[in-house]
Amino acid sequence: MMEYQFAVDEVLTKVNILRDEFIHLHRYNPIEHVSSRVKTTTSLVAKMARKHTPPEADAIRAQITDIAGIRITCSFIADTYRVLETLVSQDDIRVIQVKDYIANPKPNGYKSIHAIIDIPVFLSTGAVHVPVELQIRTIAMDFWASLEHKIHYKFDGEVPDHLAESLSDAAVIAEQLDHRMENLHREVHGSAGTRDDSALEDVEDAMITQLWRQLAGNAGPQQA
Repeated sequence: MMEYQFAVDEVLTKVNILRDEFIHLHRYNPIEHVSSRVKTTTSLVAKMARKHTPPEADAIRAQITDIAGIRITCSFIADTYRVLETLVSQDDIRVIQVKDYIANPKPNGYKSIHAIIDIPVFLSTGAVHVPVELQIRTIAMDFWASLEHKIHYKFDGEVPDHLAESLSDAAVIAEQLDHRMENLHREVHGSAGTRDDSALEDVEDAMITQLWRQLAGNAGPQQA
């Protein structure tokens, strides 16, 4: 498990360097927020049981690729692809798999980019290649996914039809918010990739507040 934590630390270092470089060279930060986690031993053992994975290091690395996970939240859809491309172009990162749920959302409305990468961790005994799952999404996508996860967890996967319908509607609203914010950004700053974050704060707050109200409006009458 220590190897997976080291792998997370390696990727976080790369992400922080990219963020600082973007700010310094371009006066623009495409990365709004970064979070990470390593599965607990209990969670890992449970997944091994579900996948019938033998308790061997090589088998675990090959069959369970989300032990180490990093989530990167970006301002705009274009930024998600830009950050992914910049990260995976580095020489020591090997791409194992990419699933683009932004271009091809899941049936429930979930949108994000999922990438499994392989990164070397250098130990006293030599290099160990460790898989890390990246999730890259916008603020609106992350908001929706967090709400969906809480509802899914509360109902133990058996989400009532009216809530599933509300979640589907909310996914549409989140997508509209993404496109409106990106269009606004381009109108104010063009496509040069630079911006003054403070100039858009009031607009972002207003639009996110509007999103909250629309979500509440969708869920409220049905729950009543």
